[in-house]
Amino acid sequence: MVNGSTRAKIAGFLGALAILAGLFWVAGVDEILAALGRARPVVVAAVVVAALGWLLAWGLALRTVLDALGISLSVPRSFLVFAGAMFSNNVTPFGQAGGEPFTALLISRTTDSEYETSLAAIASVDALNFVPSIGFALLGVAYMATEVTFNARLEYAAASVGALAVALPVAAYLGWQHRYRVERSAVRVVTPLVRWLTKLIPRKSPPTAADIEHRIEGFFHTIERVGTDRRTLLLALGFSALGWLGQMCSLWLSLYALGHPVSFGAVMVAIPLGSVAGVTPLPGGLGGVEAVLVALLVPTTGLMLSTASAAVVIHRTATYWLSTGIGGVAASMFGVTDSG
Repeated sequence: MVNGSTRAKIAGFLGALAILAGLFWVAGVDEILAALGRARPVVVAAVVVAALGWLLAWGLALRTVLDALGISLSVPRSFLVFAGAMFSNNVTPFGQAGGEPFTALLISRTTDSEYETSLAAIASVDALNFVPSIGFALLGVAYMATEVTFNARLEYAAASVGALAVALPVAAYLGWQHRYRVERSAVRVVTPLVRWLTKLIPRKSPPTAADIEHRIEGFFHTIERVGTDRRTLLLALGFSALGWLGQMCSLWLSLYALGHPVSFGAVMVAIPLGSVAGVTPLPGGLGGVEAVLVALLVPTTGLMLSTASAAVVIHRTATYWLSTGIGGVAASMFGVTDSG
C-alpha cells in the first residue's frame, strides 16, 4: 500500500517532470539535442570533476562541524555521507527541509552519534551554506553591472539578491538573540505532537515529556556549540565557499562545453538564486532549479534559450543526477534506506 509520504514524492516527481517537459518544449527539444550533440567530451568530463569537487567541499564542511562536536569522520566517509545527504534532499519534497531527518539518521548510523546531534550538525551546515551564496550573488550582480545594461528581468534578479542579503542576516541575528525563547516554543509545540504520533505506532510506548524536552534541548545546545566556535565557523564557511565555487564552475564549464565562454559573473548570480528553488515541493528542486537557471542565463549571457537549456541539462546531470546516484549507493552501503 502506498503511504502518504510516497504519494507526495511521486506527485513531486510528476510535477518536476511536467515543468521540465514544458521548459524543453518552449526551448525546442530538437534544438537542445543538437546543442548537446556539439558538447566537447573533455570539457563535459571537467564538469563532472567540478561537481565532485563541490560534493567533497561540502562534505568537508560537515566533517568540520562534526569534529567540533567530538565526532570523528574520515575524508572519504564525509564525501559519501554528504552524497547520501544529497540523495535524501534530491528525492524528498522541499529539498533540505524535507531531507534533513533522513540525513541525520544517516550521520547517526555512520558515526554512532546521537540523532539530535547529527540533526543539529547537518542543520548547521545548511545554515552556513547560505552565507557564501549571498556573497557570491552580490559580487556577481556588481560584476554584471559593469558589463551589461540591466533589463527588467536582471533588475528583478538584482533586487532578489539584495532582499536575500538583508533578510537572511536579520533573520539569523534575531533567531540567535532569541534562541532560548525559540527553544522553549519548540518544546511546547513538538512535545504533544511527538507523543500523539508515537501513540499511533503499534508496540511503541510514547516518550515522556521530559525525555522529549531533553532531546530538543540537546539539539539547540549543539547548535549553540557550533555557533560559538569561531574556528569551526571560519573553516566550515571556507569549505562551503569552495563548494559554491565548484557548482559555479560546473555551470560555466557546461556553457563552455557548448562553445560559449560567458562571463563568470552570470553564473555567480544564477547558481545562488537557482538554489532557492530547492525549497519548493519539488524533489531537490528538480524542474524549478532548471527553469530559474535558464531564466537567468538567457538575459545575463545573451544566449539562445535552447543553448542555455542544453548547458543547464549538462550542469544538472552532474550536480543532481550524479550526486543522487552516488548518494543512493552510499546510503545503501551504510545500511540506511528511506523508509518514508
